[in-house]
Amino acid sequence: MERLRLVSNRRSTGVWAALVFLVSLNLRPSIAAVGPVLEHIGADFGWAGGLQGLLAAIPLLAFAAVSPLVSLLTSRLGLDCTILLALIAIAVGDVIRSFTGGAGIWVGTVIFASAIAVGNVLVPVIAKRDYADHVATATGVYSACITCGSAVAGLTASAMAQAWGGWRHALAFWAIPPLAVAVLWIVRMAHSWRKAVVETCNTTGSAQTLVLGEGGGHARQGSAGTMAALLRRPMTWWVTLFMGTQSSAFYTMSNWMPSVSEHAGFGASAAGVHLFVFQFTGIFSGLLIPRLMQIRGSQVCAALTSSVPMVVAGIGMLACPSLMPVWAFVGGVAQGASLVVALALIAMRGRSAVETVLLSGFAQSIGYLIASAGPLLFGALYQATGGYVVSLGVMTAVALVQCVAAVLAGRAGR
Repeated sequence: MERLRLVSNRRSTGVWAALVFLVSLNLRPSIAAVGPVLEHIGADFGWAGGLQGLLAAIPLLAFAAVSPLVSLLTSRLGLDCTILLALIAIAVGDVIRSFTGGAGIWVGTVIFASAIAVGNVLVPVIAKRDYADHVATATGVYSACITCGSAVAGLTASAMAQAWGGWRHALAFWAIPPLAVAVLWIVRMAHSWRKAVVETCNTTGSAQTLVLGEGGGHARQGSAGTMAALLRRPMTWWVTLFMGTQSSAFYTMSNWMPSVSEHAGFGASAAGVHLFVFQFTGIFSGLLIPRLMQIRGSQVCAALTSSVPMVVAGIGMLACPSLMPVWAFVGGVAQGASLVVALALIAMRGRSAVETVLLSGFAQSIGYLIASAGPLLFGALYQATGGYVVSLGVMTAVALVQCVAAVLAGRAGR
């Protein structure tokens, strides 16, 4: 197992390195596909808005619980083996959620969300390892892949449900892509293993030294001290706050924008298009925002540029809901760019591979715990007030907090 762990941690190049972007494509569809059919799920089980909001919040709570534990998995299995297990678990969770009844929808959601949490933590680490000289660009690309997967799932979920006789098959479909990527990931790992054996044999004449050079015990001993040092740095908390607030806005809108659009007078099909615009626009803003990541030696410009549009979108939805397509576009610019900034800040603030894993786990754990309150509170306020005015007002206030966190997190590296 130690030999496999060390080989799986080897740096990959070329097409093998690019497979991490296919992993990114599978980190949101299982979640994003729920929003367009959330009210149908609620109708089937007799759930009110508060319970629907809880279902939408479960993935974020799983992210918060699982993210700190990822470093324990990688210390035993290695980065690539852990990613492989995560891909398989996403598929298993999707199937359980779709076909095992009322209890299964909760169990399946926890399973695939926990697996996605592993990917959330490790994809930035693998991208930093394999694209060490182009961290910001790699972050933009894999963030665009995350957003693309989310946009496609959000756009097609309602149509799939109508064509296939209900929401269950529409959600179960998303078990197929992670299994396909898992097969490719196994090929990548086999390639890395063969390359390691050849290189080691050429150097020493024996493959026995594969287990030398990295001490899992030393790494585990040092991780506690590294974590303690991270918690003493204000930067850790500002990055975490930025991660939490931007995630709160994204997941709240991903789950509730279709309902808000329908409440504003748009049909179900138009509401699905609004969600697609919100998510798809983020692909392009995510690819462009790295150009602002080093303005005057900090990330303040990029962080603020990605945060302010969400405030504008929130105010717009409150003041003029008839222009929902416009606010979906503006909010999409914000969510795509702010995700790239959040993940890039994690990668850039980590001083070593071990520290980056720990920072990624902590920032995403606490950040997603903050974010989980978004869709849950949004649904509860809607149920209590019978409208979306208060819910949108709270979401806009959170977006303002994100702007403050943007300045603090952007300056932390100076």
